[in-house]
Amino acid sequence: MAQTHFGYQTVEDAEKARRVRGVFDSVASRYDVMNDVLSMGLHRLWKAYTVAVAAVQPGMKVLDIAGGTGDLARAFAKSAGPNGRVVLTDINEAMLRVGRDRLLDGGLVLPTAACDAERLPFADGAFDLVSVAFGLRNMTHKDAALTEMCRVLRPGGRLLVLEFSKPAPLLQKPYDWYSFTLMPLLGQLIAKDGDSYRYLAESIRMHPDQATLKAMMQSAGFRHVDVHRLAGGIVALHAGVKC
Repeated sequence: MAQTHFGYQTVEDAEKARRVRGVFDSVASRYDVMNDVLSMGLHRLWKAYTVAVAAVQPGMKVLDIAGGTGDLARAFAKSAGPNGRVVLTDINEAMLRVGRDRLLDGGLVLPTAACDAERLPFADGAFDLVSVAFGLRNMTHKDAALTEMCRVLRPGGRLLVLEFSKPAPLLQKPYDWYSFTLMPLLGQLIAKDGDSYRYLAESIRMHPDQATLKAMMQSAGFRHVDVHRLAGGIVALHAGVKC
Protein backbone atom coordinates (compact mmCIF):
# COMPACT_ATOMS: atom_id res chain seq x y z
CA MET A 1 0.00 0.00 0.00
CA ALA A 2 1.04 3.61 -0.58
CA GLN A 3 2.80 5.28 2.32
CA THR A 4 3.00 8.83 3.58
CA HIS A 5 4.17 10.66 6.69
CA PHE A 6 2.40 11.26 9.98
CA GLY A 7 4.70 13.80 11.56
CA TYR A 8 8.09 12.10 11.44
CA GLN A 9 6.62 8.62 11.18
CA THR A 10 6.04 6.74 7.93
CA VAL A 11 2.56 5.21 7.81
CA GLU A 12 0.12 3.82 5.25
CA ASP A 13 -2.18 6.36 3.61
CA ALA A 14 -5.32 5.10 5.32
CA GLU A 15 -3.55 5.05 8.67
CA LYS A 16 -2.64 8.73 8.43
CA ALA A 17 -6.26 9.77 7.95
CA ARG A 18 -7.26 7.77 11.03
CA ARG A 19 -4.47 9.21 13.14
CA VAL A 20 -5.11 12.81 12.08
CA ARG A 21 -8.78 12.32 12.95
CA GLY A 22 -7.72 11.09 16.39
CA VAL A 23 -5.55 14.17 16.96
CA PHE A 24 -8.37 16.58 16.26
CA ASP A 25 -10.97 14.50 18.10
CA SER A 26 -8.70 14.86 21.11
CA VAL A 27 -8.09 18.61 20.91
CA ALA A 28 -11.38 19.90 19.43
CA SER A 29 -12.89 21.15 22.69
CA ARG A 30 -9.74 23.10 23.62
CA TYR A 31 -8.66 24.04 20.10
CA ASP A 32 -9.40 27.76 20.29
CA VAL A 33 -7.87 28.15 23.73
CA MET A 34 -4.71 26.37 22.60
CA ASN A 35 -4.49 28.53 19.46
CA ASP A 36 -4.58 31.66 21.58
CA VAL A 37 -2.00 30.33 24.04
CA LEU A 38 0.44 28.84 21.54
CA SER A 39 0.38 31.76 19.11
CA MET A 40 0.02 34.42 21.84
CA GLY A 41 -3.08 35.55 19.98
CA LEU A 42 -1.25 36.06 16.69
CA HIS A 43 -3.43 33.51 14.87
CA ARG A 44 -6.23 36.08 15.03
CA LEU A 45 -4.07 38.62 13.20
CA TRP A 46 -3.02 36.05 10.57
CA LYS A 47 -6.65 35.15 9.94
CA ALA A 48 -7.67 38.83 9.83
CA TYR A 49 -4.96 39.40 7.22
CA THR A 50 -6.32 36.48 5.20
CA VAL A 51 -9.82 37.93 5.37
CA ALA A 52 -8.47 41.29 4.16
CA VAL A 53 -6.66 39.65 1.22
CA ALA A 54 -9.82 37.66 0.39
CA ALA A 55 -11.81 40.89 0.01
CA VAL A 56 -15.09 38.97 -0.14
CA GLN A 57 -17.85 40.98 -1.81
CA PRO A 58 -21.62 40.80 -1.28
CA GLY A 59 -23.16 37.85 -3.11
CA MET A 60 -19.94 35.82 -3.39
CA LYS A 61 -19.87 32.05 -2.94
CA VAL A 62 -17.12 30.91 -0.57
CA LEU A 63 -15.89 27.47 0.52
CA ASP A 64 -13.91 27.25 3.76
CA ILE A 65 -12.08 23.90 3.87
CA ALA A 66 -10.78 22.42 7.13
CA GLY A 67 -12.61 25.35 8.67
CA GLY A 68 -12.46 23.96 12.19
CA THR A 69 -14.16 26.26 14.65
CA GLY A 70 -15.41 28.66 11.98
CA ASP A 71 -13.31 31.82 12.41
CA LEU A 72 -12.85 32.49 8.70
CA ALA A 73 -16.33 31.32 7.73
CA ARG A 74 -17.87 33.81 10.15
CA ALA A 75 -15.86 36.70 8.74
CA PHE A 76 -16.56 35.69 5.13
CA ALA A 77 -20.30 35.41 5.82
CA LYS A 78 -20.44 38.96 7.16
CA SER A 79 -18.89 40.26 3.94
CA ALA A 80 -20.86 37.99 1.56
CA GLY A 81 -24.14 39.14 3.06
CA PRO A 82 -27.58 37.57 2.74
CA ASN A 83 -27.23 37.02 -1.02
CA GLY A 84 -23.92 35.23 -0.69
CA ARG A 85 -23.18 31.67 0.39
CA VAL A 86 -20.43 30.46 2.69
CA VAL A 87 -19.97 26.72 3.22
CA LEU A 88 -17.95 25.41 6.18
CA THR A 89 -16.32 22.00 5.78
CA ASP A 90 -13.98 19.81 7.78
CA ILE A 91 -13.03 16.14 7.55
CA ASN A 92 -13.22 15.92 11.34
CA GLU A 93 -16.78 15.80 12.68
CA ALA A 94 -15.78 16.81 16.21
CA MET A 95 -14.16 20.01 14.92
CA LEU A 96 -17.08 20.69 12.61
CA ARG A 97 -19.57 20.36 15.47
CA VAL A 98 -17.59 22.85 17.54
CA GLY A 99 -17.52 25.29 14.61
CA ARG A 100 -21.21 24.87 13.82
CA ASP A 101 -22.19 25.38 17.46
CA ARG A 102 -20.05 28.50 17.77
CA LEU A 103 -21.64 29.96 14.64
CA LEU A 104 -25.13 29.15 15.93
CA ASP A 105 -24.30 30.74 19.29
CA GLY A 106 -23.40 33.86 17.33
CA GLY A 107 -26.71 33.79 15.47
CA LEU A 108 -25.19 32.61 12.19
CA VAL A 109 -26.53 29.59 10.30
CA LEU A 110 -24.21 28.34 7.57
CA PRO A 111 -24.23 25.16 5.48
CA THR A 112 -21.71 22.67 6.87
CA ALA A 113 -20.35 19.43 5.44
CA ALA A 114 -18.07 16.74 6.84
CA CYS A 115 -15.98 15.85 3.80
CA ASP A 116 -12.51 15.00 2.54
CA ALA A 117 -10.76 17.85 0.71
CA GLU A 118 -9.38 15.30 -1.73
CA ARG A 119 -12.95 14.43 -2.82
CA LEU A 120 -15.08 17.54 -2.48
CA PRO A 121 -18.85 16.97 -2.93
CA PHE A 122 -19.40 20.16 -4.94
CA ALA A 123 -19.93 20.92 -8.61
CA ASP A 124 -17.25 22.27 -10.92
CA GLY A 125 -16.93 26.05 -10.74
CA ALA A 126 -19.32 26.37 -7.79
CA PHE A 127 -17.32 28.94 -5.78
CA ASP A 128 -15.70 32.34 -6.20
CA LEU A 129 -13.25 31.77 -3.34
CA VAL A 130 -11.83 28.74 -1.55
CA SER A 131 -9.85 29.02 1.68
CA VAL A 132 -7.96 26.55 3.84
CA ALA A 133 -6.30 27.75 7.05
CA PHE A 134 -3.86 25.51 8.93
CA GLY A 135 -5.35 22.40 7.35
CA LEU A 136 -3.42 21.60 4.18
CA ARG A 137 -0.43 20.14 6.01
CA ASN A 138 -2.65 17.44 7.55
CA MET A 139 -3.96 16.24 4.18
CA THR A 140 -2.53 12.97 2.88
CA HIS A 141 -2.37 13.87 -0.82
CA LYS A 142 -1.89 17.63 -0.96
CA ASP A 143 -1.63 17.69 -4.75
CA ALA A 144 -5.01 15.92 -5.08
CA ALA A 145 -6.58 18.33 -2.58
CA LEU A 146 -5.23 21.37 -4.44
CA THR A 147 -6.57 19.97 -7.73
CA GLU A 148 -10.01 19.53 -6.14
CA MET A 149 -9.94 23.09 -4.81
CA CYS A 150 -9.14 24.30 -8.31
CA ARG A 151 -11.97 22.22 -9.79
CA VAL A 152 -14.69 23.71 -7.56
CA LEU A 153 -13.55 27.28 -8.30
CA ARG A 154 -14.92 29.25 -11.23
CA PRO A 155 -12.37 30.50 -13.79
CA GLY A 156 -10.72 33.53 -12.22
CA GLY A 157 -11.70 32.37 -8.73
CA ARG A 158 -9.09 32.43 -5.98
CA LEU A 159 -7.60 29.99 -3.51
CA LEU A 160 -6.11 31.19 -0.22
CA VAL A 161 -3.88 28.80 1.74
CA LEU A 162 -2.85 30.01 5.20
CA GLU A 163 -0.36 27.60 6.74
CA PHE A 164 2.66 27.28 8.98
CA SER A 165 5.83 27.44 6.93
CA LYS A 166 9.62 27.76 7.11
CA PRO A 167 10.88 30.61 9.33
CA ALA A 168 13.86 32.82 8.60
CA PRO A 169 17.20 31.21 9.58
CA LEU A 170 17.66 33.44 12.64
CA LEU A 171 14.33 32.21 14.03
CA GLN A 172 14.90 28.51 13.39
CA LYS A 173 16.59 27.49 16.65
CA PRO A 174 14.27 29.34 19.05
CA TYR A 175 11.29 28.18 16.99
CA ASP A 176 12.45 24.56 17.21
CA TRP A 177 12.84 24.83 20.98
CA TYR A 178 9.40 26.36 21.29
CA SER A 179 7.80 23.76 19.01
CA PHE A 180 9.33 20.61 20.47
CA THR A 181 9.67 21.60 24.12
CA LEU A 182 7.08 24.18 25.07
CA MET A 183 4.23 23.23 22.71
CA PRO A 184 3.90 19.61 23.92
CA LEU A 185 4.22 20.77 27.53
CA LEU A 186 1.44 23.33 27.15
CA GLY A 187 -0.61 20.79 25.21
CA GLN A 188 -0.34 18.38 28.12
CA LEU A 189 -1.13 21.03 30.75
CA ILE A 190 -4.07 22.65 28.96
CA ALA A 191 -5.50 20.08 26.53
CA LYS A 192 -4.26 16.99 28.43
CA ASP A 193 -2.64 15.76 25.22
CA GLY A 194 1.04 16.48 24.71
CA ASP A 195 1.43 13.84 21.98
CA SER A 196 -1.02 15.57 19.63
CA TYR A 197 0.86 18.84 19.90
CA ARG A 198 4.15 17.05 19.31
CA TYR A 199 2.62 15.66 16.09
CA LEU A 200 1.47 19.15 15.09
CA ALA A 201 5.02 20.45 15.51
CA GLU A 202 6.37 17.60 13.39
CA SER A 203 3.70 18.10 10.71
CA ILE A 204 4.81 21.70 10.29
CA ARG A 205 8.38 20.54 9.58
CA MET A 206 7.13 18.04 6.98
CA HIS A 207 5.02 20.62 5.14
CA PRO A 208 6.40 22.03 1.85
CA ASP A 209 8.23 25.34 2.04
CA GLN A 210 6.88 28.48 0.36
CA ALA A 211 8.48 27.91 -3.04
CA THR A 212 7.46 24.24 -3.18
CA LEU A 213 3.86 24.95 -2.24
CA LYS A 214 3.72 27.72 -4.83
CA ALA A 215 4.89 25.28 -7.49
CA MET A 216 2.32 22.71 -6.34
CA MET A 217 -0.48 25.27 -6.67
CA GLN A 218 0.71 26.19 -10.16
CA SER A 219 0.75 22.52 -11.16
CA ALA A 220 -2.82 22.17 -9.85
CA GLY A 221 -4.04 24.91 -12.21
CA PHE A 222 -3.42 28.21 -10.46
CA ARG A 223 -1.64 31.21 -11.93
CA HIS A 224 -0.39 34.44 -10.31
CA VAL A 225 0.39 32.64 -7.06
CA ASP A 226 1.52 35.26 -4.56
CA VAL A 227 3.27 34.34 -1.30
CA HIS A 228 2.80 36.54 1.77
CA ARG A 229 5.36 35.74 4.48
CA LEU A 230 4.06 36.48 7.97
CA ALA A 231 5.86 36.45 11.34
CA GLY A 232 9.26 36.00 9.74
CA GLY A 233 8.07 33.10 7.61
CA ILE A 234 6.63 31.08 10.50
CA VAL A 235 3.33 31.44 8.64
CA ALA A 236 2.71 32.02 4.94
CA LEU A 237 -0.39 32.93 2.97
CA HIS A 238 -0.41 31.61 -0.60
CA ALA A 239 -2.96 33.27 -2.89
CA GLY A 240 -3.59 31.80 -6.34
CA VAL A 241 -5.97 32.55 -9.21
CA LYS A 242 -7.54 29.73 -11.19
CA CYS A 243 -6.49 29.72 -14.86
